[in-house]
Amino acid sequence: MTLRFGAFVSPLHPPGEDPTLSLDRDLELAQHLDRLGFAEYWVGEHHSSGWGTVLSPELFVATAAERTRHIRIGTGVVSLPYHNPYMVASRFVQLDHLTRGRAMFGMGAGSSPADMYMIGVDPAETRRMTAEALQAVHHLMTSDEPLTMETDWFTLNEASLQLRPYSSAPDLAISSARTPNSMRLAGRYGISPISFGAPIPGMPRVDLAAQWRHAEEGAAEHGNNIGRSSWRITMPMHVAETTQEAMDDVRAGLKDVAHGYFRDTLGIPVNLAGKDIEDIVADGDAIVGSVDDCVIAIQRLLEETGGFGTLLVTVRDWTSWEKTLRSFDLLARYVAPHFSGSTARVHRSSDWVKSKQSHFVAQAKAAKASA
Repeated sequence: MTLRFGAFVSPLHPPGEDPTLSLDRDLELAQHLDRLGFAEYWVGEHHSSGWGTVLSPELFVATAAERTRHIRIGTGVVSLPYHNPYMVASRFVQLDHLTRGRAMFGMGAGSSPADMYMIGVDPAETRRMTAEALQAVHHLMTSDEPLTMETDWFTLNEASLQLRPYSSAPDLAISSARTPNSMRLAGRYGISPISFGAPIPGMPRVDLAAQWRHAEEGAAEHGNNIGRSSWRITMPMHVAETTQEAMDDVRAGLKDVAHGYFRDTLGIPVNLAGKDIEDIVADGDAIVGSVDDCVIAIQRLLEETGGFGTLLVTVRDWTSWEKTLRSFDLLARYVAPHFSGSTARVHRSSDWVKSKQSHFVAQAKAAKASA
């Protein structure tokens, strides 16, 4: 199974930067990854905290699609309890047409209690609401039959989309943090799960292998097949020329994000006292290091999980913009080929020529003498 690579951009930008320029930088990153040949770019939905300033991932996807050529761009994720599911499905179908099938549609329950508070959504109800909305969205996207459905928060009367999706099989995905709910929904509907591979800093690790079992159980219960190639895992990652340089690049930024966002803004009791980036990496909660370090860490993650299809780099402002771009450059040029097989024939050709070096040299000398 070939491993694909992409980026998952919440985004998480510390308050202080001009938001217009911040949005432009996120678009520039999409263009950079497109040039480097990355497969995917996902962007989230946030309405508060000052850190996440993409308010409509659908609008971002539409803009990014116009500025890129090959990379697929997805909503990572639309918070289903915030929206009428008919409108959610309608917007994605339009994106599917506008991007000629390059759009991916990620959905989730939403993660910000502040967002929920402002629009009157009870956090205790979001999992139920997500399941109900996903049922409606999936039907509208995959069936020609009108849907009549009533819940305590939306009503659909003989609802159907006037445009069929551009893609024969739209790429639908659902995010999963810790509980089995979303993984089971992924299995139930045969859609892609997006698992957050790294915990909130200072929190216990996620058992990714167990998460996948929940997806398989959900699929089996509803007669579906779900393959590991559809499984996407997000992970913070930074690559530099040397191990020490990589660690030093993100050392201060890691704590800025952990404390500034998770602890001081969201109120999550994050405590990294006594822990440094080396400890985080050793625990498997981030991939940071040289090219060789990162290859080893990704291989270990594949073995621990049993395999998955796409590794999405969680993009955090934990180092400079220039070093972020360089990290993705190193990842594309030297790390990804170990898992895509793109350099296998290059190495084979090089080894073949080396093995026949004496023969070719002798031929060249004979030809020169003859001339």
